[in-house]
Amino acid sequence: MEATLLLNATYEPLRVISWKRAVTLLCQGKVEVLETYDREVHSISISFRLPAVLRLLRQIKSHRQVIKFSRQNIFARDKYQCQYCGTKFKAEELTFDHVIPLSSGGKTTWTNIVTACVSCNSKKSGHTLQMARMRLIKEPVKPNWSPMLTLTIGFRKAPESWRDYLYWNVALTEDVPETINDKGGAL
Repeated sequence: MEATLLLNATYEPLRVISWKRAVTLLCQGKVEVLETYDREVHSISISFRLPAVLRLLRQIKSHRQVIKFSRQNIFARDKYQCQYCGTKFKAEELTFDHVIPLSSGGKTTWTNIVTACVSCNSKKSGHTLQMARMRLIKEPVKPNWSPMLTLTIGFRKAPESWRDYLYWNVALTEDVPETINDKGGAL
């Protein structure tokens, strides 16, 4: 079955919910339907199209969560681009590098880890930037995007009915609790 994109009252994407949760919120009068799928749900007394996009009628505060330090979030922060040569790669073709090597006292933190291609990582090896005669494209920082707004789907894979409501810069990760498969259904 299809999943539903849930928006805050301000039209800000909050999360992806199951169609059953969407119907529950609709029956409770907590949401309005902005878009529907072609598929219908039937009961004994009513029939309606499945909601594709819902908007909450009342604003809810999204709680700032700690951004999980992970390989995928490093790649997302750096936009899947090697921070040494500038080339974009698929996730499976990337690794990460300690800007200040562990052997030189570097730490495994947001501000010392960058996305690197295998070639540049090998070239830099355990050296400092000066020793390896390499430069960073940009300094690593802890990202300030909220995981609440992070969806695990790419814009091209999102159901057509969601596209007007998703931000163009939605980050891609794999560690958000609810995900969407290629058919638009919740996993």
